[in-house]
Amino acid sequence: MAARIAGFDRRVADEPDSRAAAVAITIAEQDGRHGIWLTKRPATMRRHAAQYALPGGRLDPGEDHPTAALRELHEEIGVALPGESVLGMLDDYPTRSGFVITPVICWADDSHVPDPNPDEVAQLFFVTFEELMVEPRFLTIPESDRPVIQLPIVGALVHAPTAAVIYQFAEVVLRDRHTRVDGFEQPVFAWR
Repeated sequence: MAARIAGFDRRVADEPDSRAAAVAITIAEQDGRHGIWLTKRPATMRRHAAQYALPGGRLDPGEDHPTAALRELHEEIGVALPGESVLGMLDDYPTRSGFVITPVICWADDSHVPDPNPDEVAQLFFVTFEELMVEPRFLTIPESDRPVIQLPIVGALVHAPTAAVIYQFAEVVLRDRHTRVDGFEQPVFAWR
């Protein structure tokens, strides 16, 4: 996995009016199976309520993307990882809500047990690598000529930007394919 991530030539988005954000794609092991943690945000959240998301958020002043992703991982699901746990980053994903999300891939050994913050996480999922190999769905919407991506995982449909980021992770890390996802659209409800 580390070699595939290191061999990936990631794209950086140049969006000067956007706010920088980072998400943590954390490779972990549970019951002898590898996977990643995914959250469902509480319905009471001010922004993106009840949406599926990777632990993450905007960068604080002076932070780089890996530092922000690790901070958010700790704040949201109670997993504190050192900087050495970062394996690399995937393509930036500009969102309709004014952010550029940088996915940061990190590794957590089996000593890290999540303890979700109920103010940030309504539900925590461990999505196995096998589940991540699902084929995405693509929809058309009248508001955009780009296809909307959905991933049928965790008994629901996960939408972009989270679906796009997870799909790129599966393509690059699990399938060893350098797939780009910046051409995938978000559903209209995520544009705010």
